[in-house]
This record gives sequence, structure tokens and C-alpha cells, in this order.
Amino acid sequence: MKIDLIIAYVQRYEFGHERDFVPPITGIHLAAITPAEHEVRVFHQQVDKIDFQTQAEVIAISFFSGFAVAAYNLAVEFKKRGKIVVAGGPHVTYCQEEALTYFDAIVTGEAENVWPALLQDLEAGQLQQVYAGSPCDMTNLPTPRYDLLPNKFFIKKVIQATRGCPFSCSFCTVPSLNPGFRLRPIQDVLRDASYDHFPHWWQRKVVWFWDDNLTIRRPYIKQLLQEMIPLKKWWLTQASMDIAKDPELLDLMKASGCIGVFLGIESFGVDSLADANKKQNKIANYKQAVQAIRKRGIAVMAGFIAGFDHDDEQSIVHMAPQLMEIGIDVPFLSIMTPFRGTPIYSQLKLEGRMLPDRNWNFYNGYNVAFQPKKISEAQLLLAHRTLWKKSFSPLYSFRRILRGLFTLRPGAFLLSFFMNAFYTYKRIRKNYPIDMAKRSDVNLVAPVPFFREGQHSAKPSPAVASPVALP
Repeated sequence: MKIDLIIAYVQRYEFGHERDFVPPITGIHLAAITPAEHEVRVFHQQVDKIDFQTQAEVIAISFFSGFAVAAYNLAVEFKKRGKIVVAGGPHVTYCQEEALTYFDAIVTGEAENVWPALLQDLEAGQLQQVYAGSPCDMTNLPTPRYDLLPNKFFIKKVIQATRGCPFSCSFCTVPSLNPGFRLRPIQDVLRDASYDHFPHWWQRKVVWFWDDNLTIRRPYIKQLLQEMIPLKKWWLTQASMDIAKDPELLDLMKASGCIGVFLGIESFGVDSLADANKKQNKIANYKQAVQAIRKRGIAVMAGFIAGFDHDDEQSIVHMAPQLMEIGIDVPFLSIMTPFRGTPIYSQLKLEGRMLPDRNWNFYNGYNVAFQPKKISEAQLLLAHRTLWKKSFSPLYSFRRILRGLFTLRPGAFLLSFFMNAFYTYKRIRKNYPIDMAKRSDVNLVAPVPFFREGQHSAKPSPAVASPVALP
């Protein structure tokens, strides 16, 4: 069969952008585990024009909640053309009843164990509605299909070494989507990291680990990094702040070519960290931890979330100078989003604080889908936009770039320079995150009512969601 795999997307900035730094591993991993007798293409709606005149018999769409409207629109259009349309990812895992209104079948849980069976049933004319996957043991996974990526991604080599995270942050779906903590064989990871069939030197040089928390198992990561040293790559990942307490690990990260690490710092407020169940973060240690990492010439990227119950306008906006003070090279600034499957969603629903007039477009990390506790939803949105504009002002970005010029390794400096320039260019052009309440061109076109929050009773599967749609 001919299969088109689509990673759905809803524009999140006023003017959008036709290129991006890195693709999710989603589509190219699913393409890799597709049996060889099938012909596969991969489309990323963020950068690709969707081919509605495709000859493919099967359309597989992967998405998380913030892009559900786009996915449903695509499903409607392809079904009009007589295509079999299936879906996978976190959203369909938690909203099965809703998703089945649009799709012929859905994959809940990890796709590795059920995707081939779905295709086999389809060929036999016995397609079921729900394929509940089980956690993958991470062995014998193939190299992602990098050959199917468009040239519109700056970095292409995304790989996965581990799956899961031992922490239980209140806003995060990972503990239920990918339970436990599993490891791929090191030789498989090295094989993928060594893949070099790319047109540009930096695409051959840079490895982006698509892991939730790569460094949890110290013996594993230290062995992996030791064996990565001869590859002479530059690599990035996501990790916990506790890596700063392990000098041996930091030295190995430097020796093996680490140029950037993402830390989920989330907040500068003690009470807000408690709201986030981020007990492992200690505000007094932020600056020292960042310095320990940057001492090795590694750029520190960090996530900050606005909208916890103890946040107010002043504390949110004040994060801009605070993140400068502790030495963050690239900030990622989002609004707290109560995804289904998270403790914070359950809490807000119980308290009646989910906003009933907000469809899935508001679940994109840049909009407000709930009633904050200390301020209004409008005040939260404005405070976040003020934080975003101040953090990516030419002055702040120039200071980060200049600091990096004298303290970061060449690859890390290039990372900091390009990412700060990227967001500052958006700031100068006034290409701000979209206020979805003001958009009229991203509404659902499907011929059935949209399932708003609280208006349906989808029953989450006990299975977990797959890397088919990592959020």
C-alpha cells in the first residue's frame, strides 16, 4: 500500500515560518517501523504543503492536543476523497471517542507493537477501530527514515536513546504516556548518531536526542557518551538540573560534543514549583547549576511556564531579568496548559476552572485554556506576551549572544546565536505568538459538532502514547 504520514500543525505565530530548527522524530520513526512492502511518504504540516491529490490509500495523522483541529480538518478532507484515515498520538489516546468521530481507526499507546497489525488488518479488510499498543522494550528499533525529511529543517538527525522520565510534574503527560524508564541498546544509538547521509555539514555534525530525560541512568549515559567521543559530533538533549552535581558526567558531556542541554526550570517561585510538583528544583541552586554546565562551554536552554496558581502578572514578567541573571542562553516561554492525562488537568476540572469556550487550538502552549487563580485569563495572556517580548528584545538577546561569544564552545555559541537571532527576528517583525481568540481562519470544518471540554466522555486507554506523536 501507499501510505502518507502527516504530522499535523496549527500555526502558532502571527506570520508563521516555513522553516524550523528540528523535526519531531514522530513521522520518520513511524516510517521506519512500517513494513518494507509499503511505500511511505512523510509530511510535516508546519513546513510542507499537504498533497490532497495523493495516490496513497492510507493517510496516517499524528498530533497532540494543540494541533487536533488541524488533524480533524485533514481527516475530513481526505475522507471526502475516499481515503482510509487513521491517527495516533497523545490526543487520541486520551480522547478516543472524539477521535473516532473523524478517523477510521486510532492507535493508542506506543505504536511499535500494533502499527504493522493495523496495516495487515487493513489489507485483509478487517480494520478495527482501536489498536491499543503496549510499552516498547526499545530493542531492535530501526534508524529513523531521515531520507524522507524535507530540506526545510535546519537540523535533521533526531534520535532517541531512552523513553520516559522518573519525575511526576503536574503539567506533564510523560509519566502516563511513557511509563517507566527504558533504554535502547547503546550500539543502536551509536548507529543512528553515525548516520551521515545529509547534504550539509551541520546536518551530519549535529545530533538532537529526542528524549524526555536522557541522563537519568548514570551508568548508561556515561557509557554512551564515552563511546560517542570518537564520533566527533555535536549533540543536544533534555535533562534534569541534577546533572550539575555530577562533574564526571558534565566532563563526559563536554568530551563527547554536547553543545546544548534543555532544563525544565519552570518557575522562580517556591509556591509555583510546588504547584508544578517540581520538588527536585531548588531556586537557590539555579545560578550555580547553570554556571556548572556553562563552565564546560555548553549552552543552557531552559523552559519557563507562566500560569501556576501562585503566579501573578508581576512574577511572570519579572522572570525576564531573572533568567538573564542566572545565565540562561536560550529561554523557552510557555503558558501552563492542562493537557488531559496530567494531574493539573484533573485538579482544574474538579475545581470547575476549565474554560468551556476554548477549543483545542488553545492547547498549544501559548494560549489560556483555564481560569487562573490569582489573575484573569486575559491578564495571564498579556503577562506572558510581555515576558516573551522582553526576553527576546534586541537588548536581552544581544547580551546573551555576547556572553556566549566569550564563554561557549563554537558549536554551543552557534546554537545560542541562531536561536536568539531567530526569536529576536520574530520580535522585531512583531511575529508574536497568536492569540487564538482573535483567529477566525483556524476553526473546525468537520461536519460534526466539536467536542468541547467537558462535553464528551472519552475513556482513556490504560496504554500509553507513542513516539508517533511526542508533544
